[in-house]
Amino acid sequence: MAKGYGKILRVDLKTGRATTEEITEEFARKWVGGRGFGAKILYDEVRGAEPLSEGNKVIIATGPLAGTLCPQGAKTSFHTKSPLTGGYADSNMGGMFAPEMRYAGYEVIILENRAEKPSTLVIDDDKVELRDAKEHWGKGAIDTELALKKELGEEFQCAVIGPAGENLVKFACITHDFGRQAGRTGIGAVLGHKRIKAICVRGTKDAPVADIRAMERIAKRMHRTSRSHKDFKMWQDYGTSFFIPLSSEWGSLPTRNFQTGTYEHADKIDHKTMRERVVKLDKACFGCPMCCGKYSYSSRYKVYCEGCEYETMAMLGANCGLTDVEDVLYANWLCDNLGMDTISAGSVCAFIMEAGEKGLIQAAPKFGDAQELFELLQKIARREGIGNVAAEGTKQLSAAYGGREFAMQVKGMEMSAYESRGAPAMLLSYMTCDVGAHHNRSWAVLKDLELGREKIEGKADVVIDLQHKRPFFDILGCCRFCWIETGVPLEDYAEIFNAVTGFGFTVDDLLKASERVWNLTRCYWWREVEGFGRSWDMPPEREMKEPVPSGAAKGLVVPPEKVNALLDDYYRKRGWDESGKPTKEKLTELGLDFAINDIYD
Repeated sequence: MAKGYGKILRVDLKTGRATTEEITEEFARKWVGGRGFGAKILYDEVRGAEPLSEGNKVIIATGPLAGTLCPQGAKTSFHTKSPLTGGYADSNMGGMFAPEMRYAGYEVIILENRAEKPSTLVIDDDKVELRDAKEHWGKGAIDTELALKKELGEEFQCAVIGPAGENLVKFACITHDFGRQAGRTGIGAVLGHKRIKAICVRGTKDAPVADIRAMERIAKRMHRTSRSHKDFKMWQDYGTSFFIPLSSEWGSLPTRNFQTGTYEHADKIDHKTMRERVVKLDKACFGCPMCCGKYSYSSRYKVYCEGCEYETMAMLGANCGLTDVEDVLYANWLCDNLGMDTISAGSVCAFIMEAGEKGLIQAAPKFGDAQELFELLQKIARREGIGNVAAEGTKQLSAAYGGREFAMQVKGMEMSAYESRGAPAMLLSYMTCDVGAHHNRSWAVLKDLELGREKIEGKADVVIDLQHKRPFFDILGCCRFCWIETGVPLEDYAEIFNAVTGFGFTVDDLLKASERVWNLTRCYWWREVEGFGRSWDMPPEREMKEPVPSGAAKGLVVPPEKVNALLDDYYRKRGWDESGKPTKEKLTELGLDFAINDIYD
């Protein structure tokens, strides 16, 4: 068994049988952990299955730095075949689940087949059992987590789905720690199909570490670096919400379904307004000095909620035209308790609002009407009326009602909260992200401002570099904020990784592992999705054909010829062919020879 690693726990949900497997050093060295482990197991074990079928699996993986003294060692990755896109999916969350999972002795949990009835998976060190979840089925995710902690004990960490997951909403999420989400790709719907309401884990063991003294020494240095950074207090005070006014100033804040990128009411929902009116406590994930989470209370709606962070404020706020921070907070709480990704939910609702304005959908909610937005969110979670189609996502909505040109999605997944007609690198990030249009793999908008908004030269280099560096943290099992926001160097992460595992890796070794995973997930799309190729990487028509009408990015657009030039440059520098398929030479270079026969006839 590899040093610094726990075991793989495999649970057959049909029989309740649980078995464990060792992680070999060879496997650990090649795939490192977290997203690497999950991607490889998904590639090997889910072939040709429909996303909502017994053949699909849920793979929960964390990395070797989770639960250690490394700052922010709290990330858990959930992997599956996406019901929203039909392709590769992973979604990660912070909180306390990953450390608890490692303290129970597990690096990976694989859920296969389907439970006979609604169930909760309870893992208490070596004891693994399926319990009847009948009394929790139909209840909200936050309500259920509270009930489970009362039932099992506060020390159990729970990952829970809400009614949206039970009703197979294609962008249903998993909620943990009363406000942390594995939000994107519809992972909650896959758990709902498997009839798993919650996964609860408690561990009393030590996280395996090869050299404890070295880990402690490096971790202290990393914490000192983070805490001494000039932006540290701003992060503690506001979290990501301080991007609201900045994004609006840049012309990147999605407004009324991405019609423009500057919101005239940004100051009514921004970080300062939130701090003054609703924030009650700062909240951190395991081992985090930054405390970027904000625990808030709405006196109007009488709800507590972790939030709002930038993506939620943008997508449920500006993108839906809301002008009151308490309305945004309540929409946030509704999504959390119903168990829906706030990014996709905000995009779907905004699409319906615009489609209503254009006469494509009758009696649609209006931009800025909070009560109508709340009702629509509940209809989606219950699949009632138009909510039944909306639960499939904007790609299917536009197929049913028209409006494809303003369905803001790539590969079937809604764009997260950066309007990108004035940011070609950010647009390329969305186009090429391996789960669909998501920002967390490559947050390139600042590079667009630095290098020039309309310039496309060099943007592919920026995106590829970030797509290796940012997911680097997903394979290690820790958050990237201490690196990108408070200056902890990548070399420190390699050093503490070596202290935990004894492997002797360099930063370049870990970045090569990240590149290997990126190419493997691309191969998964090619193998699993019929007709996959360049067309799947194209952005929404609005980004290519409609100049921004107002604000800082007024007049800007990324026309089709520039979009294709970006893709050409990106594919070439990635070692892919003109259709976006990894070449045999690139796959061989990365040790992915096994994938060649899968994607080449």
